[in-house]
Amino acid sequence: MGEHGAICRLGVFYDGSFFSYARHYYYHERQLGWLRHPEFHRFLEKYIGLREQGFASYKVVYAAWHQGLFTSKDATAEQLKRDRNVYHDLMHAGVEPKYLPMSQTQGEKGVDVALAVDALQVGLGRMIDVAVLVTGDGDFVPLVRALNKQGVRVLAAYFTFEAKNGSKSFINERLLSAANYAVDIDALGSSKEHKQDFATLFWKARAPSG
Repeated sequence: MGEHGAICRLGVFYDGSFFSYARHYYYHERQLGWLRHPEFHRFLEKYIGLREQGFASYKVVYAAWHQGLFTSKDATAEQLKRDRNVYHDLMHAGVEPKYLPMSQTQGEKGVDVALAVDALQVGLGRMIDVAVLVTGDGDFVPLVRALNKQGVRVLAAYFTFEAKNGSKSFINERLLSAANYAVDIDALGSSKEHKQDFATLFWKARAPSG
């Protein structure tokens, strides 16, 4: 319950690889368009507004992107181009990029720890009321419990789907149980209540006229 006139402050913590996989799926396989951060944040504000009563407004005040990043030596030209496009996307949306070095042999290491430390620092600093974890990783259960101890509620935002190659995106059941709130973004598309919300998350380039 918020104080009269207070803003409910949301912090969004992206597992970058998790979100990127979903974005690729919706763009290439479902051909829905580009999953965009500003629209995603507006949906989160609306979603929490229906569940956290007593606040005057709801606003994403902090957002950070956690992901491994290849050096220019190890990355392909296509990877470098993709990474630059993502970086520009993040800058325009006000999402703080927090990359960790990644090698061809060891892959992504330490990203989950960096995300957890970031979320704890923001939570302990009383900067947010609700932490949104964009991930399905069960390793974040201790983080959820630690944030709850500080009075920070947690929304797990995740994607459940199966790609054409058989690979799946899902949420760990322990994380689903630990979070105060949870929303399957993919399921919004078949929900009467949120079908229009789902459609607004994507941007499609207009075909040239004439």
